[in-house]
Amino acid sequence: MATSAYPPPPPFYRLYKDYTQNPKSAPEPPPPVQGTYTLYGANYTTDDVLPSLEEQGVRQLYPKGPNVDYKKELRSLNRELQLHILELADVLVERPSQYARRVEDISLIFRNLHHLLNSLRPHQARATLIHILELQIQRRKQAVEDIKRVLH
Repeated sequence: MATSAYPPPPPFYRLYKDYTQNPKSAPEPPPPVQGTYTLYGANYTTDDVLPSLEEQGVRQLYPKGPNVDYKKELRSLNRELQLHILELADVLVERPSQYARRVEDISLIFRNLHHLLNSLRPHQARATLIHILELQIQRRKQAVEDIKRVLH
């Protein structure tokens, strides 16, 4: 009985047997998925859109519109969250049976905070990409300088 540490490759590896001699002999990759698709029984979409709070059935605590001052609104919601947590502690000490409303208020504030933060994700991704590219340029310039220094 022979055993192998690794399973055999999948059968489609034969499609690439002449790749080293002729790279164009390999089949084209499949086109990217567009629209909706099903994965493990769940439906997904390729449209990367953040649903509004109203679409999620949540009351929005900050102003609507494209000109939202994120820094101001995040600070405001953070202060409001701190106040509500202190009120919750007070309610738990004084009137423990009335805590549910305070917890719902805190949950609403958290959902608004998360929505604001998630709406900043595209900006964060762009800034991260710019930073990575700037680091790559810096490293390449340093490598060129190192090569010049060694050659001269």
